[in-house]
Amino acid sequence: MGNIVCCACVDNGTVGFIERCGRFSRVAQPGINWMNPFCCEEVAGLLSLRVQQLDVACETKTRDNVFVTIVVSVQYQVVSESLYDAFYRLTDYRSQIKSYVFDVVRATVPKILLDDVFLTKEEIATDVKSELSKVMSTFGFEILQALVTDIDPATRVKDAMNEINAAQRLRQAAAERAEADKVTRVKAAEAEAEARSLQGQGISRQRQAILNGLRDSVADFSGGALCL
Repeated sequence: MGNIVCCACVDNGTVGFIERCGRFSRVAQPGINWMNPFCCEEVAGLLSLRVQQLDVACETKTRDNVFVTIVVSVQYQVVSESLYDAFYRLTDYRSQIKSYVFDVVRATVPKILLDDVFLTKEEIATDVKSELSKVMSTFGFEILQALVTDIDPATRVKDAMNEINAAQRLRQAAAERAEADKVTRVKAAEAEAEARSLQGQGISRQRQAILNGLRDSVADFSGGALCL
């Protein structure tokens, strides 16, 4: 009587793990994989080889005691040479990644002021990637990228920041209006001064012309008297 066999189909971008009597036997590659049920062979589970992304939202406090929620997106992939470690050494690798993201964020952000958190998000992402890479590589995972995708302060803090920004813009607008008014007044005063100067010059020339006329009249009168 021949052996009764069965098969398991594994999708592309995925591998399966076949166990015999509860002990790891081999990796099932994409496609059809034959198993011997009389040897207690079964598929223990599947593992994706695709690039995956995990978004981690972490609430922490800044140096100036402002609570903020930071969202870190981690892109990772299983290393093909470490399939056994990736499947058997961690029960829940996603929870493990989350735990290390929490640890790095909560160790870094409390040293930074709220305004500086927005400026240093690349440094925070670099720290997360560096720490995750060191730890997760021992479990067969490669950390491809870590990005800080969102920084969300508490609602009241955002409202206060918006009010501060609005007040700064209003002060700046008022200063610019005052400066424009000052320039207008200076220009008007300069124009008035110039007009008065021109008016004075005109009056001075008019008076000089009158004096010259009187002088000529006196000279003519004196010349006529001598002739008599």
